[in-house]
Amino acid sequence: MRQAVSSWLGIEPDMSVIGEAESGEAALSLVSSLQPDVVLMDIDMPAMDGIAATAALQDVAPQSAVVILSMHDDTTVQDRARQAGAVAFVSKHQALDELVDVIRRVAGPNGAMRLAAI
Repeated sequence: MRQAVSSWLGIEPDMSVIGEAESGEAALSLVSSLQPDVVLMDIDMPAMDGIAATAALQDVAPQSAVVILSMHDDTTVQDRARQAGAVAFVSKHQALDELVDVIRRVAGPNGAMRLAAI
């Protein structure tokens, strides 16, 4: 799913997917080195989940806005994501154009965005 979303976001004229990671540990290394504007973080990953990775990212890339993407969209999970530092939460049940709108909204009026898909 990560690769499909990355490909889809990569065709947006104002977005550039600059990296992908398959785990929370890989996410920390990737985001630390690339310093993307927005990190699209899947909540379900092996070893370190997206919420733990989001909290850890606050130390390595505090300027990167984290958008959590998850199948679990209950308020408890959303609250945990926000407490970890996520600025937005998108359910995998939502349409991809809604995801694009959320990413643009959290990135602000800065023009082209550099994204990392985790």
